[in-house]
Amino acid sequence: MANDLLSGAQADDYNADSIEVLEGLEPVRKRPGMYIGGTDERALHHMVAEVLDNSMDEAVAGHANRIEAELNADYSVTIRDNGRGIPIDPHPKFPDKSALEVILCTLHAGGKFSGKAYQTSGGLHGVGASVVNALSDSMVVQVARNKELYEQSFSRGVPLGGVEKIGAAPNRRGTTVTFHADEQIFGSHRFKPARMFKSIRSKAYLFSGVEIRWKSAIDDGETPTEATFHFPGGLADYLGETLSGLSTYAERPFAGTVDFQEKFNTPGKVEWAINWTPSRDGFIQSYCNTVPTPEGGTHEAGFWAAILKGIRAYGELANNKKAASITRDDLTTGGSALVSCFIREPEFVGQTKDRLATVEAQRLVENAIRDHFDTWLAADTKSAGAILDFLVLRAEERLRRRQEKETARKSATKKLRLPGKLVDCSATNREGTELFIVEGDSAGGSAKMARDRKTQALLPLRGKILNVLGAASSKLGSNAEISDLTQALGVGLGTKFNVDDLRYDKIIIMTDADVDGAHIAALLMTFFFTQMRPMIDTGHLYLACPPLFRLTQGAKRIYCLDEAERDAWLEKGLGGKGKIDVSRFKGLGEMDAKDLKDTTMNPMTRKLIRVTIDEDVAGETGDLVERLMGKKPEKRFEYIQENAQFVEELDV
Repeated sequence: MANDLLSGAQADDYNADSIEVLEGLEPVRKRPGMYIGGTDERALHHMVAEVLDNSMDEAVAGHANRIEAELNADYSVTIRDNGRGIPIDPHPKFPDKSALEVILCTLHAGGKFSGKAYQTSGGLHGVGASVVNALSDSMVVQVARNKELYEQSFSRGVPLGGVEKIGAAPNRRGTTVTFHADEQIFGSHRFKPARMFKSIRSKAYLFSGVEIRWKSAIDDGETPTEATFHFPGGLADYLGETLSGLSTYAERPFAGTVDFQEKFNTPGKVEWAINWTPSRDGFIQSYCNTVPTPEGGTHEAGFWAAILKGIRAYGELANNKKAASITRDDLTTGGSALVSCFIREPEFVGQTKDRLATVEAQRLVENAIRDHFDTWLAADTKSAGAILDFLVLRAEERLRRRQEKETARKSATKKLRLPGKLVDCSATNREGTELFIVEGDSAGGSAKMARDRKTQALLPLRGKILNVLGAASSKLGSNAEISDLTQALGVGLGTKFNVDDLRYDKIIIMTDADVDGAHIAALLMTFFFTQMRPMIDTGHLYLACPPLFRLTQGAKRIYCLDEAERDAWLEKGLGGKGKIDVSRFKGLGEMDAKDLKDTTMNPMTRKLIRVTIDEDVAGETGDLVERLMGKKPEKRFEYIQENAQFVEELDV
């Protein structure tokens, strides 16, 4: 089955000619955040995913059926597969280097750009292996090809020698990568068995044709030190295990697989599983080419569109007029879903691939699932009726809450003592509204002119708010800035906070792009984390991203978030005529209304960062906040000593 995805490529097509080179490796160690999202524990574990993705690509393409993942006693990681093995012959463009060295020492070098060696792949960008190499103080790669075993060693992205033949391998094939993360980059962070185990196990669910063996020399007392994962039922097995012991509205989940090649004459496929339960909150986990996409994307949009249209159509057939009011939000309440698609040349947002952006994926997934969902509902009317009744009930509850909110908001100015500096919006309900917390009155002036009066409200701050960590409750209640903020939001503090009372859909922190602005943002995030944590958990808190520079050349105007983006545009030019004029914004107050609207406030053109807390390290997040923002300066000093070596730039 997996061979169908390869579009005729044979094992002997995968050689040095398959490897394309796009650019060099130099920036990785200087700016690791651009390639793996930072230098924290999440970024560290992302290195495992990058190497594992390459082995999974071999399995999905039909060239491997076994992968071994091992956490060693020295906290190095070994990933081994029985695929074709990375080519070790000289590269056509670099005759003095092996293809293996080119792949591991050059950004954007790999066999996945042209689609000849891989029809679908998760390690699409070709930077994964080289980035892991650059950020490891030791990497050893063994390749078994043509019954021979080859080896090459690297350190911090530099080869320690050429490819060496180290012996015969008559009964072995594939690639083995062992790497040790560089402490100069990641500091005291170490791989955690539990986190690796969970990630590696989920990969096995995503492709039923692969067996993954796990082994760990580190015993944390909770995670098995050895395990073998093989799930012939794929995502249906995964969902069944996740909901084990819970009551569900359907006896069996709606699950299946559709091959795009057979249905649409397009390479790839989609697999899914969904059920509804009253016993827990809903969730969706989506993947593209076995890569997790926690922020969703076009494949998720296509999936929910198919489910929504299907349930509404079934409601119409059942003569239930209330089904027309069901929305996607109703579906996700109590809906537990898994979606995995394989497509050619996917476009992700960022190197960490958190969100899929391929437009075509939405149409493929929706059209593939819709007919199957209609058939499933018609074949199991008992389950279909139970799901429909549940979703209609959720829709009715949502509409009732919205009506109550609209009524409450209309009289809000009478009931609430809103702060005098709050510039409120005119919308009568919370949906779609935004509160910008802005730094200073001058910034508030520009923002007031740039805002959408219907949906965007403003609250200027008078300098830095109180650091709430360790502050007495009486001090919180008497602080003017905190009092204004809580009144504007319409909520209480701490245990009295109720997210349903929140008056705005998005709370956006908008501060200057300098050290003082970052400090104010940190104080505000500390406040929300300690006093209004559910607001973060439910996705209501955001950071605005105002630019630091504006480049002008004739009629051309470009905004740059930082120096790196500015330098990149200066190097390649804007495409206009004459000299490029560079303006640096010292603060939001210096930006005119047009600049501020186009770059920071207009939902169509701005960039926002949603503030989230990684569930896997939620406890560590609290510890870090306490360490950095608490009352004990020795803890801050200790943190600075530990991490000063990782600072790339200082803005003082």
